[in-house]
Amino acid sequence: MRIGTFKESYVADAALFDSRTQRAWLMVAAAALVLLPFVANDYWLYMACLVAINIASSTGLNLLTGYTGLVSLGQAAFMGLGAYTVAILQIRWGTPLLLNLVAGGAVAMLGGIVVGVPSLRVKGLYLAIVTIAATFIAHFLFANFEFTGGTSGLSMSPGRLFGVELDSSFRLYWLIVPLTILMLLGSANLFRTRIGRAFIAIRDRDISAEVLGIPLLRYKLLSFGLSSFYAGVAGGLWAYFFRVITPESFPLSMSIFFLAAIIVGGMGSTLGSILGAAFMTMVPEVLKLVFDLLPASTDLAVLLSPVRLIIFGALIVGFLIFEPLGLAEMWRRTRRFFHLWPFRN
Repeated sequence: MRIGTFKESYVADAALFDSRTQRAWLMVAAAALVLLPFVANDYWLYMACLVAINIASSTGLNLLTGYTGLVSLGQAAFMGLGAYTVAILQIRWGTPLLLNLVAGGAVAMLGGIVVGVPSLRVKGLYLAIVTIAATFIAHFLFANFEFTGGTSGLSMSPGRLFGVELDSSFRLYWLIVPLTILMLLGSANLFRTRIGRAFIAIRDRDISAEVLGIPLLRYKLLSFGLSSFYAGVAGGLWAYFFRVITPESFPLSMSIFFLAAIIVGGMGSTLGSILGAAFMTMVPEVLKLVFDLLPASTDLAVLLSPVRLIIFGALIVGFLIFEPLGLAEMWRRTRRFFHLWPFRN
């Protein structure tokens, strides 16, 4: 049994998966993801796709807030830019699906760079207010232009990939989940590079980072751009998943949802993005299933239905009080326990 992680080289130290045990569990997880669509019903496939979309967007926000230390409440706006770009390209020109997703990410990236310009002068709460303003500006643009469908929004036909119409959760699963995995791998590998280390230096102490020769504006804009690109691609996947896009589809509460996801999951951690997004997406559904099991002959389920949000909020607050480093830290603590077992005191 492995009880340590002794590294003999820099390559081994920088490896994403540093043991055969981790690689084995990775293969198990990959096999589970491949088998899931064949054993799950439509509801759980729907939830799997929704969780994957939220993971993709949370990963982008973690690049900006968790790794670079720039607080943003504009993730929903960037998702909206990606979703509307995909819908317009699909409806007006019928461009290929993958090209639409890249275009949606690129448009969102441009929007993120514009919003990120003030980040050199403002930070913390003031930067959060700037990104909130971006959310309201985006909502205004979505609702008041003819090519976006105004307040009625846009409805689009199912996307097609390699001649297959993606008109069900089963088929969309094979698009959304692989793309999300690629985005996660990109995020994890980014922090093995100079760019990722510069992001972390800016988060820890931006003045010291500038003294060391890191151009703050360039890397802050790059962080905003990468984060927004992830959000734009996630928004494009969201558009293909729901196929109806309106200005109300991307409210400020969605941005708060993603910020809460990375806080609960663990900021500055790719694993935290996965765990936080899955937790935030699934807990309300689990509570819903619990209440649905109550006897239909009583009014108890009706009375408790509004309590779902209260219970959900209490779980989040309690979690932040007792484990402020997030679910990722709980997982790391569990791993450390078994790494040292049975040689613990």
